[in-house]
Amino acid sequence: MADRFDICLDEVLRHEGGYADHSQDPGGATNLGITHKTLARWRQISPWWDLPKQAVKDLQRDEAARIYRASYWDRCRAEALPAGLDLALFDYAVNSGPDRAIKALQSAVDVVADGIIGPLTLAAVGKYSAASLVATLCEQRLGFLQRLSTFSTFGRGWTARVATVRKAALAVAGNSRENQTPDRKTIMDLLNGYKTYIVSAFMLVAGVLQMLGMDLPSLDGSSAGQLVMEALAVLFLRKGLKGDIGRA
Repeated sequence: MADRFDICLDEVLRHEGGYADHSQDPGGATNLGITHKTLARWRQISPWWDLPKQAVKDLQRDEAARIYRASYWDRCRAEALPAGLDLALFDYAVNSGPDRAIKALQSAVDVVADGIIGPLTLAAVGKYSAASLVATLCEQRLGFLQRLSTFSTFGRGWTARVATVRKAALAVAGNSRENQTPDRKTIMDLLNGYKTYIVSAFMLVAGVLQMLGMDLPSLDGSSAGQLVMEALAVLFLRKGLKGDIGRA
């Protein structure tokens, strides 16, 4: 049974095609998505132009796969990512470089964008749904491509590629944001916005219960009336602050 690397590589190679040497492509001679310079570096030939272009033409899939695994898949720690996100990041790395792709993912999960996927980045990724990260990453990627000077030449193909990869990635990551269980960060952000109301409501209820004669040992330090007054004060203060901020 094919592993995730083989599945994702098949998708990447669908877009890369065979040998090409476009005059406006900064990568120069390319075959199976592997540039002249990348192949020379892989074969430890320096300077890279000492490797003849014929070697690029003759590149076979087996060697290309080894390059992809070592220089892109492993570099992105794709094996540790959820299905779908692995493809989105891998294809981004192949198309625009691993460093840029990794930093885009790190920005999406709100960690330091140092271009190295380690325990902190992986832990942060786990707080989000794979589908939401696929969508965010593809949106960021397309935005970057649209700013390139060569977008007028290659933009149509790049746009189609990002759309196809996004669709394939979402197909295994959950299809859409709407169908995903809300991720932990979204839930915590929602609760954080209402925590003052939650605490105040608890104080109000506790005060009312004490007035009704219920014994609440953990609140012995505050009288029923004090709890009610403090709760109402906090609620009205927060409401006033929000109104002032909204008018600022």
